[in-house]
Amino acid sequence: MRIGVIAIQGDVSEHVESLERALAERGATAEIVNIKHKGIVPTCDGLVFPGGESTTLGRLILREGIDAEIKDAKEQGIPIMGTCAGLILTAKAGDSQVEKTHQHLLGLMDIKVNRNAFGRQFQSFEVGLEISFLDSPYNAVFIRAPAITEAGEGVKVLASIDGKIVAAEQDNVLAFAFHPELTDDMRVHQYFLDKLFN
Repeated sequence: MRIGVIAIQGDVSEHVESLERALAERGATAEIVNIKHKGIVPTCDGLVFPGGESTTLGRLILREGIDAEIKDAKEQGIPIMGTCAGLILTAKAGDSQVEKTHQHLLGLMDIKVNRNAFGRQFQSFEVGLEISFLDSPYNAVFIRAPAITEAGEGVKVLASIDGKIVAAEQDNVLAFAFHPELTDDMRVHQYFLDKLFN
């Protein structure tokens, strides 16, 4: 089992640590690799897109030729999880800010995103979030978070705040507007691992 973390920019080490903890919790093992260039994605059984600066991430995965490999992985049913900026990259369409910055989107999910749905960094917050696959609230950390403004028929909404969709799933792709790697609660990472091990 091999899990790849897109390691061009963003919360890479935090995701690696969270994956290691989640694997240990379930008594499972997997190799976790950082993906910085073309050729690694096809060797992975699961992929994680960390938070970061979405415009930069999009530009770099395109430049490195990783974008086509990620799209192929999606078509092959490889589980993919995107968090914060990673959620933005999974989208098919974005708001005017996404369009203005010529944000590269992968179109892995039938969703439209608002890039800074909750405001700037100083408006970041934590909240006890009700997520459909969990039986108790999850302490979700939002930092300059996006939100999903439109979701197609095949998209399963997992969580919302004030009418804004902040977690969703479509086929083998998971998208979260918050940062599960910045909490000690491993349940979101466990849900992702369920897709690999079940």
